[in-house]
Amino acid sequence: MAVSSCDSELDVQQQYPFTVETMPVPKQLAKGETAEIRCEVKSEGDFDGTVYTIRYFQYDGTGSLRLENGTVFKPNDRYLLEDAKFRLYYTSRCDEAQNLVVVVENNWGDWVEMEFDFNHADEESEDDPKSPLPNKEGGA
Repeated sequence: MAVSSCDSELDVQQQYPFTVETMPVPKQLAKGETAEIRCEVKSEGDFDGTVYTIRYFQYDGTGSLRLENGTVFKPNDRYLLEDAKFRLYYTSRCDEAQNLVVVVENNWGDWVEMEFDFNHADEESEDDPKSPLPNKEGGA
């Protein structure tokens, strides 16, 4: 007795889950200061046709985000990631807290969302405020 199959196609997995690992980033930035964000895409498998893109959206504060090759991002525009390891540079452009979301996507519909929060770093210390409160003396 012989058994045969009419289906000679191989089941090739093309889509693999992935994460994006980042190194720690500063919690505070002064206006004009730049933070480096080191990133690496880590996939559970490797398929030759997988392509990764990156985009961002800033919902609090004002700043600019650029890739290590000098590409300055526009909010919600997608940019091709040429390497699994990459560096982002965020520059503060305001004197307030800043919050942004960076999304890395692959061409199979998977994505990883990363949120970065930067508090404004005052140039003066809290012990030496810019405008001290007036000294009030009062009596009852």
